[in-house]
Amino acid sequence: MEKEEKMERKKVTPVDIQAMKKQGKRISMLTAYDYPMALLEDRAGIDIILVGDSLAMTVLGHENTLPVTMDEMLHHTKAVARGAKHCLILGDMPFMSYNTSEREAIYNAGRFMKEAGADAVKLEGGVGVKEIVRAIVRGGIPVMGHIGLTPQTISMLGGFKVQGKDAQAAQKIIDDALALEEPGPLGPS
Repeated sequence: MEKEEKMERKKVTPVDIQAMKKQGKRISMLTAYDYPMALLEDRAGIDIILVGDSLAMTVLGHENTLPVTMDEMLHHTKAVARGAKHCLILGDMPFMSYNTSEREAIYNAGRFMKEAGADAVKLEGGVGVKEIVRAIVRGGIPVMGHIGLTPQTISMLGGFKVQGKDAQAAQKIIDDALALEEPGPLGPS
């Protein structure tokens, strides 16, 4: 039996994700909330692991994502970062961790990187958070946007409902995407 040589997999970076997008390559992303799942996803070759605020519902038993705190998100992101050595780790900024001021947004995004080992952060919104995204990126922190069905705004949406069902709503999603593309999701383009 021949000995198979293993190719050493390198750490996926925001620059790698941008290059994959430009080259039209598929990008894989899964969610993980703990060390064992992160380890499995890393071994499977996943490109991005999102430590989502959905852990409020799936792990902590809340009705929605609103109650999860920064400290809880950092705790779970740390566990995922310990398990995944090659994936890009994306920390999901929880409700009210970035909407109050640019300064607080930069500080909390920095905590994901400095304390928890995240490589980038994700936040919800489009046109309304463009300047916050710009400030976080200016602070040297890569950002991924989340548009469409945004669980942190379920009170305004009237619950978990499909978005973009008519032309006007679809155009809003497109406008939100374009607004977030300009400041450079996952770092400067």
